Amino acid sequence: MQQHDSLIGPVPARAVEVARSTLTAFEGRVADFNVAAWLHLPGMTDLPVSLMVAYMDGSQRREVAVDHGKLNPKGKILLSGVARLPFKHKIEQMQVRLRSAVPIKGLLVEELFVQAVELAEPANRQVRA
Repeated sequence: MQQHDSLIGPVPARAVEVARSTLTAFEGRVADFNVAAWLHLPGMTDLPVSLMVAYMDGSQRREVAVDHGKLNPKGKILLSGVARLPFKHKIEQMQVRLRSAVPIKGLLVEELFVQAVELAEPANRQVRA
C-alpha cells in the first residue's frame, strides 16, 4: 500500500536546539518533544491518518510516529503525543507531517504546537552546594 505524506509545518531550529537530550544504551541520544496538530481536511471523512515527525540525523533521514486517528464527519482531527527522536549526530530539518493512504488535496492547519518536553540546562547555570 502506498503512503502519502503532506507537510504540516517545519519546526524552527531554535525549538530543537533548546531540547534536553539523554543518552540511552541502544539508540544513542534521544530528545522528546510534545507535538499537537489541529487539522481540517475539507471533503474527507473517516480517513485514517498518522501524525509523523521527520528529521535529518547527520546524512540519515529518520521519522517517528506520534499519533493515529480517523477524521470526524466534518474532516477535522486533533492528533497529539510525545515524539521521542533518537539521534547519533544532530537533529536537523525537523518537520511535522501527515501520513495517509490517499493523496490529501486540501490540508488546513488550524494550529501546530511543538515544544521540547525538557529544556537543556544552560552551561553557565551550575548547581552550587
